[in-house]
Amino acid sequence: MANDNIVAVHPFRDAGREATGAELMHANPYRPWPARITSITELTPTEKLFEFRFVDERIREAFRQEPGQFVELSIFGVGEAPISISSSPTKQGFIELCVRRTGRFTERLHQMQCGEIVGIRGPFGRGFPIDEMRGHDVLLVAGGLGIAPLRSLINNIHDERSEFGKVTIIYGSKNPSEVMFRNQFEMWKHRKDFELHLTVDHPDDTWDGEVGLVTKPFEHLEIDPTNTFGALCGPPIMYRFVVQEMRKKDIPYDRIYMSFERHMKCGVGKCGHCQVGHQYCCIDGPVFNYWEAKNIQGSM
Repeated sequence: MANDNIVAVHPFRDAGREATGAELMHANPYRPWPARITSITELTPTEKLFEFRFVDERIREAFRQEPGQFVELSIFGVGEAPISISSSPTKQGFIELCVRRTGRFTERLHQMQCGEIVGIRGPFGRGFPIDEMRGHDVLLVAGGLGIAPLRSLINNIHDERSEFGKVTIIYGSKNPSEVMFRNQFEMWKHRKDFELHLTVDHPDDTWDGEVGLVTKPFEHLEIDPTNTFGALCGPPIMYRFVVQEMRKKDIPYDRIYMSFERHMKCGVGKCGHCQVGHQYCCIDGPVFNYWEAKNIQGSM
């Protein structure tokens, strides 16, 4: 007589086979994986760019992100914080995070040296629709630290340049000393297939760019609205005015994408701190198009 109480057990993987990096990451999204700091670049007096490489080669090879996604960065014994990925998905084997020194956690990170170990879990969230943007013009607008997550998208486009149309970059800062990624801006400035506009609110004697808010360059911008995607990231107050300028150029609502990466907390929809209206930014975002965002109460 058959025993109805017998339950078939299907193992997670073959007992004699080592788990792949993808299997390990999928099995426990709460586990931070050790990563070594391999490079530190000072961008401004308050921002640094950190390069990390996972210690476990399997995790290093399995890690894949979309431009606009973020990770949870752990400093063991100190805490954890969500940070947007600044490096392009086209570059494998490492990730870059741009971090502003603003509190206890980031102060400790800024004190760390190459060779020290941190923990990283992720990537999390929905990024920019890079595949939908292929074959189209792209207008990218960043304010302040908002250039960090947009840099991932810009570098992705740069590395696959032939797959995109006209690329226009607008970046605004309060003053010249706060402009980040100057070396890259110099490179993009001299490329004929990139149109770059840098602007500051308060110039000094050395500044040779535009002066005014990040919306200033729109006054003389030429855009084909039927073929253009917009992407923006920056201080929340910036969004409404930049979207207004994009709409004046007739870019459709559903082709204007913005990152709400400043809302990020736990990354897995458990803490509820990133809830905006009826959505969790860490799961449904952090990137939304304007049509989605305008229907979410409290998003802007």
